[in-house]
Amino acid sequence: MTARIRRFLDESRPATPCLVIDLDVVRESYLAFTRLLPQAAVYYAVKANPAPEIVSLLVRLGSSFDCASIYEIRDCLAAGAPARRLSFGNTIKKAADIEAAHRLGVDLFAFDSRGELRKLAAAAPGARVYCRIAMTGEGADWPLGRKFGCEVDMARDLMLEAGELGLEPHGISFHIGSQQRDVRQWDVAFGQTAMLFTALDEAGVKLGMVNVGGGFPARTRKDGPGAEAHMEALVAAARGHFGNRMPNLIVEPGRALVGDAGLVQSEVVLISRKGYRDEERWVYLDIGKFGGLIETMDEAIQYRITTERDGAECGPVVLAGPTCDEADVLYQHSNYRLPLTLEVGDRVAIESAGAYTASYSSVNFNGLPPLATYCI
Repeated sequence: MTARIRRFLDESRPATPCLVIDLDVVRESYLAFTRLLPQAAVYYAVKANPAPEIVSLLVRLGSSFDCASIYEIRDCLAAGAPARRLSFGNTIKKAADIEAAHRLGVDLFAFDSRGELRKLAAAAPGARVYCRIAMTGEGADWPLGRKFGCEVDMARDLMLEAGELGLEPHGISFHIGSQQRDVRQWDVAFGQTAMLFTALDEAGVKLGMVNVGGGFPARTRKDGPGAEAHMEALVAAARGHFGNRMPNLIVEPGRALVGDAGLVQSEVVLISRKGYRDEERWVYLDIGKFGGLIETMDEAIQYRITTERDGAECGPVVLAGPTCDEADVLYQHSNYRLPLTLEVGDRVAIESAGAYTASYSSVNFNGLPPLATYCI
């Protein structure tokens, strides 16, 4: 919790649950990327947190943007981002949305299949395209290894076909997995990418860009290398595999720019036990999976949680949300412990929650409104 967030909560006492974003932290995180990765263009992953205040700040700082939908593209343009600084990075797009984005001036599109490639050729003729290769997601708390990307040999054929269809084969992308804890995965990814560059060069296609996606972590309960260690490993891997033939690099941080900038303030709604002999308490908060904490699914992302009674003796808890859904349990197997003096009505802080919370929150499930966001 930053001093600015603490002061805002103390003075404003907003209704809970709510997300508070410290824009100074977002600014500092963005500038750290530009300082530590001067050879890379930063494309903020808008889906992490599309708050207009965040997008407008990053536009002023000169960021580019990775957009997952035509709606994010329009929001970025409305905030003043030039179309040339936008990438339509989702590999699953409606033809009408491709056409609309291209008409608005977007000229950089991702794909990972022949079907998507043919849509691009028809709806965005002449556009620059990059093919996403599949990674295992090994070492990541939130792997991205099944739904997205294609095998390297398929990527080679698709990039050749892109040129035949009148598109510009521009580059290759990958994503080593969100909240990645194994920096060695950068070497694996760049090794595969460099081999693909060589194969395409031998076939007469000269690529100029590698989009390395995200994977840079925010702080959670689990120990692991920070964003700076990831950047060092990224640069070493790129130099090791490309040497003096370094392509242009794109990085797409989302969690790493806004995760540590945000805190979810929640309230204890109920504390109960399921039996007379149970030591484990059930602590129900006024936010759960459907209120923005969907990344607690399978207890994958383990947020740091603090209370106003920290320092007292603690005991084991199951943490759950408030909705009438059996799946709305946050942590049951991850050994969370909270003060024994905790009471209904106490405030609970869920830290480093600025990414993939407000943008995940449901609309009207159990009649509950989306997660309120305050950018300060």
